[in-house]
Amino acid sequence: MSPSRPRFFCYHPPTTSAQRHSQDGNRLMSQPFDVAALAATYANKSPQDILKLAFEHFGDDLWISFSGAEDVVLVDMAWKLNKQVKVFSLDTGRLHPETYRFIDQVREQYNLPIEILSPDRAKLDPFVKEKGLFSFYKDGHGECCGIRKIEPLRRKLATVSAWATGQRRDQSPGTRSQVAALEIDSAFSTPERTLYKFNPLAQMSSEEVWGYIRMLELPYNSLHERGFISIGCEPCTRPVLPNQHEREGRWWWEESTQKECGLHAGNLISKA
Repeated sequence: MSPSRPRFFCYHPPTTSAQRHSQDGNRLMSQPFDVAALAATYANKSPQDILKLAFEHFGDDLWISFSGAEDVVLVDMAWKLNKQVKVFSLDTGRLHPETYRFIDQVREQYNLPIEILSPDRAKLDPFVKEKGLFSFYKDGHGECCGIRKIEPLRRKLATVSAWATGQRRDQSPGTRSQVAALEIDSAFSTPERTLYKFNPLAQMSSEEVWGYIRMLELPYNSLHERGFISIGCEPCTRPVLPNQHEREGRWWWEESTQKECGLHAGNLISKA
């Protein structure tokens, strides 16, 4: 485990930044945006610096993705820069009760109207009727995640210019080891529109994330106290054993190096 880097814990943003972001929140990019150059420049910058860049370019058209797990750190950092930050969370209909309670806790603590994205019943109901509620144990998680996660996310991202995620390089050796601070989202961009994706926590380690949570006494999902590290849907998540990688607790019946539900399919595309 890499040693903690104090800069993640002691950043104090100017109070005027949130006001500025609120005033011009609907503004689209007005400055040149060279993704490759900026990704290189910000590769070793703090998460707060990366978020500041995102707000400066996209204002209120930047959305934060919150999974109900350790990415509460991302919500906290973004909220301290912009009290009107926009946050969404995916409700697959199969989350742990603890996760639903945690999302409500974060909503109340930060006074944020978290937008909940849900599956399209017209697609979900026929799928469940035909294959039942646990087909992923036999057929793999791809089809279920496609309906419960990818389709709702695609609908949302079609309406925005940029989003920020809590992805970290240490989360998955097979798919996230090369996650950039910012990138073009190749999975959800279209020929007509480019979607930009920020990963402010990319270079943070799990140790640093939890150092931030403990130092600032942030709320966290109570499942973490029971051995859960990577938290997803209830049927597809379990606690990990000592010395197991955190992604071993997800889709444990599948290949360990391909554990992506599709939300970050660009990680797989970039490796192809």
